[in-house]
Amino acid sequence: MLRCLLGILSLVIACNLTVAQSAPPAANASTEPSARLSDFQAIEFRRYTIKEGGREHFAQYFESYFPEAFQQLGAIAAGSFFERTNLNGFTWIRGFHTIEDRAVANAEFYYGSLWKEHKETMNDFITDSDNVMLLRPLSPERGIPILPAVDPVTEANGAQGVVVAQIFAVKANRIEAFAQEAETTFAGYRAAGVREAGVLVTLDVPNNYPQLPVRTDGPYLVWLGILPDNQTLQNDFTPLAARSRQALSATGLLRGTPELVVLDPTHRSRMRWLP
Repeated sequence: MLRCLLGILSLVIACNLTVAQSAPPAANASTEPSARLSDFQAIEFRRYTIKEGGREHFAQYFESYFPEAFQQLGAIAAGSFFERTNLNGFTWIRGFHTIEDRAVANAEFYYGSLWKEHKETMNDFITDSDNVMLLRPLSPERGIPILPAVDPVTEANGAQGVVVAQIFAVKANRIEAFAQEAETTFAGYRAAGVREAGVLVTLDVPNNYPQLPVRTDGPYLVWLGILPDNQTLQNDFTPLAARSRQALSATGLLRGTPELVVLDPTHRSRMRWLP
């Protein structure tokens, strides 16, 4: 009997060793998460209008339920904000690694149990959700940075800083030419202490998730920046933006006056000022 048991034990050990040797190596835990938090090539710049007086509550619901759900699906809520000049404006940025991923992740989310549970509450707050730009990075190095999630212990006061979005309506087939003209302006912003957070342009492809409309009146170029505080906004950035608006409008490459959107990060916004 003892000899039989020893034989069985040896067989089990041998099988386990065989499985271990034939299994593929595990992903490097130190690099794999960060690899999935970069290189988002399809970006939704989503601007909602919320019922009067409901914006704070909408943000609380949004941040309580959805950012981690998007991340689990391979997408990312890169930032969420309150618009300053539109007291009912809630803006957020969602990224997908590819345009194909956008269709898959959105289908999984909007047909999933989490959205089905909360969609009535969320939709009741929204009066307009169709102001959405579908964008891509101007070049690989000008994509949106995915900053670490807000730490609930060390960042107990929530996300800090100010985010600005400068939106340029560019004439057809002139995106590259305008980007070259605007580079001196963008360099001036960076020199003034503004952290560039992406240079994005219209992703000119068919909407592969038509349940979520996107704007078709492009092309647009959207410049994103992060500032530490209102003093930097008022004293340094705003005068530069005013001068650049005149200079860039004079290039003849734009279809209208550039729009400047000042955004205050919501409590858990990834896109924020970090020391």
